[in-house]
Amino acid sequence: MKEIKKASELASVLDIDHEAEINKISAKIRGALVERTRRRGLVVAVSGGIDSSVCAALCVAAMGKEKTFGLLLPERDSSPESLEKGEKLCLHLGIEYRVDDIAPVLDAFGCYRWRDEAIKRVFPDYTDGWKNKIVISGGLEGKFNYFKLVVQPPGGKTMEKRLGAGEYLQIVAATNFKQRTRKTYEYFHADRLNYAVVGTPNRLEYDQGFFVKNGDGAADIKPIAHLYKTQVYGLARYMKLPESICSAAPTTDTYSLPQGQDEFYFALPYDKMDIALWCHNHNVEPGILAEYLDITENQAQYIYKDIETKRRTTRYLHDKPILMEEVGEISV
Repeated sequence: MKEIKKASELASVLDIDHEAEINKISAKIRGALVERTRRRGLVVAVSGGIDSSVCAALCVAAMGKEKTFGLLLPERDSSPESLEKGEKLCLHLGIEYRVDDIAPVLDAFGCYRWRDEAIKRVFPDYTDGWKNKIVISGGLEGKFNYFKLVVQPPGGKTMEKRLGAGEYLQIVAATNFKQRTRKTYEYFHADRLNYAVVGTPNRLEYDQGFFVKNGDGAADIKPIAHLYKTQVYGLARYMKLPESICSAAPTTDTYSLPQGQDEFYFALPYDKMDIALWCHNHNVEPGILAEYLDITENQAQYIYKDIETKRRTTRYLHDKPILMEEVGEISV
């Protein structure tokens, strides 16, 4: 890759050969199943979002629709639209799929109870019927990231307050039950079918630690972890996935209030964050990124710093369990 010397050169840096990429990923999936996992098919949890949809389509490209199994796992806070798009995707691909509402399991775990207890310490009037989400602030201004809790009573206006560390951690720990429960379902069906489990993070999420350890971060195969989200959208359109999926903005679909990924975790919307991450990875001067994104050079430097901070603080998510002594007979 040539050195980037002016902002206009950034316009095409994420362009890829879609057909070649699909062929490469398909071959690697097939090789992984034969050489590593010894499994005969693939299980993918389909959320209705772009990443899981493209992963499901790549599984079909690699193994065929008969060896791809979809799981749709809504819960109390899921958007009905997500389920609708997920079913549309499975029908479009012609794969077998199953819908399981995981809310009763989450209720038994205490997911909603633990979350609501923390919310009530911030908003004492919070009760059933109120909606909620967490939003992030600080990164683009060069400040330490901090989080705010946003709530909305039925028919009322939204209110927000800064979250203390204890309340933030408890809400996130409770909501992480959702990802870990889904993964348990995925591995049950993988064991039942002798299939491998597919993980769906894109490069931005994988690099920046936007996943739950032993939740959506757990998988046997991760087909798109090397692709920027912009490239994933390009693959979706090339493979002619349903337009409602190709044109949808990415959301977490974790909280009851609509929540974009840039609200909860990233400093910028995905398309700008992709470019920022690419620039950081290729040592592009902050001033060039600033011109391309129409932000100040200081803001570009803050974004680079935020990328490095997230990598550092989420490194443990990628770590294997720590052994007290190496077991030489087992090599991975």
